[in-house]
Amino acid sequence: MDKGLHFTICVVTTALLLRESSQAGAGRNDDAVSKGTDSRGAGEGLPTLTVTTILEDPYVMVRGAELEGYCMELLAALAGMLRFQYRVKVVGDGQYGAVAAGGNWSGMIGEILRREADIAVAPLTVTSAREEVVSFTTPFLQTGIGILLRKDTTSQDMSFFHFLSPFSKETWTGLLFAYLLTCFCLFLVARLSPCEWNEPKNEENHFTFLNSLWFGAGALALQGATPRPQALSVRVIAVVWWLFTLALLAAYIANFTALLSSGSEQLPIQTFEDLVKQRNLEFGTLEGSSTFYYFKNSKNPIHQMIYEYMEKRREHVLVKTYQEAVQRVMDSNYAFIGESISQDLAAARHCNLIRAPEVIGARGFGIATAQASPWTKPLSIAVLKLREAGDLDYLRNKWWESSCLRQSRDRWAPLEPPALGGLFLTLGIGLALGVLAALAELSSSSRRAAAHAKKSCCSVFTEEICTRLRIKGAARQSQETSGKANA
Repeated sequence: MDKGLHFTICVVTTALLLRESSQAGAGRNDDAVSKGTDSRGAGEGLPTLTVTTILEDPYVMVRGAELEGYCMELLAALAGMLRFQYRVKVVGDGQYGAVAAGGNWSGMIGEILRREADIAVAPLTVTSAREEVVSFTTPFLQTGIGILLRKDTTSQDMSFFHFLSPFSKETWTGLLFAYLLTCFCLFLVARLSPCEWNEPKNEENHFTFLNSLWFGAGALALQGATPRPQALSVRVIAVVWWLFTLALLAAYIANFTALLSSGSEQLPIQTFEDLVKQRNLEFGTLEGSSTFYYFKNSKNPIHQMIYEYMEKRREHVLVKTYQEAVQRVMDSNYAFIGESISQDLAAARHCNLIRAPEVIGARGFGIATAQASPWTKPLSIAVLKLREAGDLDYLRNKWWESSCLRQSRDRWAPLEPPALGGLFLTLGIGLALGVLAALAELSSSSRRAAAHAKKSCCSVFTEEICTRLRIKGAARQSQETSGKANA
C-alpha cells in the first residue's frame, strides 16, 4: 500500500514538472519571436551561434513569426554543412556598421566587436575599414554601386527625328547607298536588255533613272509602281529588292516597337557624370553605408563632387533604410545610389524603376566574424562549395525573380550594319545576277544580229552597248571601223 501510494505521488509530481517546463519553454520562444529573433538548428548537442542580421528585402524579411529570405536560406545551408545551431537577432540600431565620432563601431560590426553576436549574415559589404576590425568570409554575392531611377523622372521629350532611332547612322547610310545602287542597276539593266528595250533607235525606254527611283521607292512602301519589268534580268533585280525591303521593314518595325517598350532611348542619365551634371533630380545614399564612404575616400573628381553634394545636404538626401530609399525614388524626384544587386531587385519588383547602365566599385557581400574566430575558414570553404554546386545561383534566381515583362529589362540598341549583313549580301548577289543576265541577253541578241548581217560579234555587241547607253562618239567610231572592214 505504501509502495503504491509512493509511486502515485511520484507520477503526479513528474507530470506537473513537465507541464511547467513546457509552458516556460513556450514563453521563452514567444519572447524570442516578439523581439525579432529566430532560433533554428540542425540537431541537439551542437554549438549554437548568435547571428546578427538586418531587415532588407529579399535578404531577411519577417513573415508571421519567422524570418525568411536569401540570407536565411544561406544560413540554413551553412548550418547543415558545418553542423551548428543558430539564433538569429535583428541588429538593434538598424545599421550595417560604421565608425562613430568616438571611434566606436555601430550596427552589425559593432555587435560582433562587443561579442553580442558571433557572426553577421546580411548584405554586408566587404571593405578595408571593416576588414581591419573583423574578418570576412569569401563573398557570397558580387555587386557594385549603381543609380536607381524612376522611369518617368528620367524621360525626356522625343526628338523630331525619333523615328530614325531603330537604325544607326551607319545603317541608314548603307540603306541609302543600297537604294541608289539598286535603282541604278535597274536603269542600266533595262537599257542593256533587248527583252526590255528591243528597238533603241525607235522606242523610248520606260525605265529612265527617275522612273527607276520611283519603282524602288514604291517597293519600300510595299506599293506597286510602274513601269512593270518584262525582261528576266530586270525581274531578278526587282524580286531581290522586294525581298530586301520586306525583311528591312520587318526589322525596322520590330526594333521600333522594342524602342518604345524599353524606354532606353529616353534615359539621359547613363553614368555618374550625367547624374552630377543634371539639376532635376536629388540624389543620395544610405547614411553610414560603405557606399557613402566609397565616395568620401575616392580620388575621382566626379566621385568627390557626389560626396560633397551629399555631405552638404546630409539631412535631406541621406536615407536611413533601403526601403525608405526605394519609396523615395518612387514618390519624388530622387535618385538612389547604392548596391547594384539590390537595385536590380527593386527594378524587378517595381516596373516603373530602372537602374542606370554604369556600375562602379566592384565589391562583394561577405559573412562577418570576429577576428581569429574558428568559424571564418570553415564558413569560407562552405560558401565556395555552395557556389561550385550552383546553390548560390539558385538562391539568386529564386529571390530576384521579376514580376515585370522580360522585354522591359532588355537593353535596347539600334541595329548596326553587321546585323543586316546577310540582307546586304543577298541584295548584292541579286544585283550581280541581274547585270549578268542582262549582258547574257544582249550577247545572245548580238550573236544573232552578227550572223544575220555577217559582221563581227564583238563589233555588233559594242555597237549595241553604245547605242543603248547613248555613247555617240564610241558608236560613230565603231560604225567607221565596221565600214572599213566591209570595204
